[in-house]
Amino acid sequence: MKKAEVKNNSFNKYPFIEVSGDVVCGWEEIKTSLFDGRNITITVDCYQGVFIEEIEKALGSQALFVRTEEFFKPEEEILSLTQRDVTDDEVFGVITHLKMKDFLDEKKVEAVKEKLSGKSENIIVCGPGASLFLENPDVRVYADMARWEIQKRMKNGLVNGLGVVNNSEPFNHQYKRGFFVDWKVCDRHKKEWFSHCDYLLDTNNSDSPKLVEMSVIGNGLRRAARRPFSVVPFFDPGVWGGHWMEQKLDLENKEAPNHAWCFNCIPEENSILFKIDGKLIELPSVDLVFFESVSLLGDAVEARFGKEFPIRFDFLDTMGGGNLSLQVHPDTTYIQENFGMHYTQDESYYLLDAGDSGTVYLGLKEDADVDKMFTGLVKAQEEGDPFDAEEYVNTYPAKKHDHFLIPAGTIHCSGKDSMVLEISSTPYIFTFKMWDWGRLGLDGKPRPINIGHAQNVVNAERRSRFVEKELINRFEVVKEGEGWMEEKTGLHEREFIETRRHWFSEPVLHEANGSVNVLMLVDGEEAVVESPESLFEPFVVHYAEAFIVPASVKSYTISPCGSSQGKRIATIKAYVRI
Repeated sequence: MKKAEVKNNSFNKYPFIEVSGDVVCGWEEIKTSLFDGRNITITVDCYQGVFIEEIEKALGSQALFVRTEEFFKPEEEILSLTQRDVTDDEVFGVITHLKMKDFLDEKKVEAVKEKLSGKSENIIVCGPGASLFLENPDVRVYADMARWEIQKRMKNGLVNGLGVVNNSEPFNHQYKRGFFVDWKVCDRHKKEWFSHCDYLLDTNNSDSPKLVEMSVIGNGLRRAARRPFSVVPFFDPGVWGGHWMEQKLDLENKEAPNHAWCFNCIPEENSILFKIDGKLIELPSVDLVFFESVSLLGDAVEARFGKEFPIRFDFLDTMGGGNLSLQVHPDTTYIQENFGMHYTQDESYYLLDAGDSGTVYLGLKEDADVDKMFTGLVKAQEEGDPFDAEEYVNTYPAKKHDHFLIPAGTIHCSGKDSMVLEISSTPYIFTFKMWDWGRLGLDGKPRPINIGHAQNVVNAERRSRFVEKELINRFEVVKEGEGWMEEKTGLHEREFIETRRHWFSEPVLHEANGSVNVLMLVDGEEAVVESPESLFEPFVVHYAEAFIVPASVKSYTISPCGSSQGKRIATIKAYVRI
């Protein structure tokens, strides 16, 4: 096997996987390819958020065009049907058990199915649930879309919810309906029909649609699940955001006021890119979790979590910014009973970098009066009184390579002047904000505070002595050899994720041990991931890039390369304890 070629040492913002196949680009070419001078029936299934009118404009002149949204139940009925899941809470709902058929008017659907069965002209049925309208269409298409693109369209008021008109509502209301209802319904439908489709239609860029045979996409997913890869990182501003990522990662969006977040390994949020025929095809990376779950996650992890990716890596940048909100996450019982989630957001802060005033807030002070604290928080929220968080919550200086463990129920937040790699389990929306330092959001409106939920889940035993004994820099050398050392860094025994840090100047052998591995180069400029059995091409990673090694890989080596050749560098790795 050839050695890896190192082209540069820059952060890769658009990682891709090469896949053999053909791509049809542009609506005219897609129309020609699909119809090919014949009379056919086509279903185009999709998520809510895909521009149906764009597809109708491009293809509708060739066929009788049927939009599935016309056969949904009345909006008032759907609002009533989903109210239990959407709830009246500003932020949180309950994971729905509904399916696509629950949104459709059965009588209308049966009537249109009977009507279409007698037609001899070209027919296109397009929209969420399209696969339920024609039993044996000539061609099935799935118009896929990245979750972040749907969210951007929500923010611009361009799309509505599943069967409801809500594009004028605040973004957090649209997101809540999407997260708890619409995306879950569309996910279930996708799992059932995706593999039956003949083509995938990439609709992320409305100006340049791309059509690919589904067999090619299937090959790409299988290839990704058997080699190291990275998903596409997404950067977002925030009221507390900093500027470290702009400077270190050479971000292109100079119009943003800051960069608070980088979602760099959250498959429900991120995309995966396939390079096919020289063209980039973008899919939500959760497709890989849905359709290659055992190869990706490992048999034991898939048995435990189902088709969900349980490990999350993301960045929190407060360098030159401000404190995150003071917050807490629910324990497993609370999240199961109130929100329908299977597991909770245990997490940790690994300090990728820190300034002189870098700080982490973690746990209650030994003598903190919890009742008094919540009384003060309520008054601060309702009456605008000042709240002194440091009267109740510990603050600890944070420096580069520190690791703070945060099991659910522990009050915490990153202070200013810190660059955090957040390593956690995946239910990322369940953060109960207790105090936001009297700030408004970037939209000029107060950010939602969740004191009631927080009061129900704060663990009053997580105080100074516990924190300092159990949660800060629990480093333990577990193995070492010539030119390398492996340290256990956490997480806490209550958390299901194990993390290991390797310092090395020579190649290090890693064993997947039945679990998907998520890693990041946290010190040094470049490293190369290779297969001892030459089962995949060498995979080069750069500083601060998150990457996934599927459980199917079983073993792999990581070595310094390029500008890091011969130098001591470091990775941190997370996997599920089995």
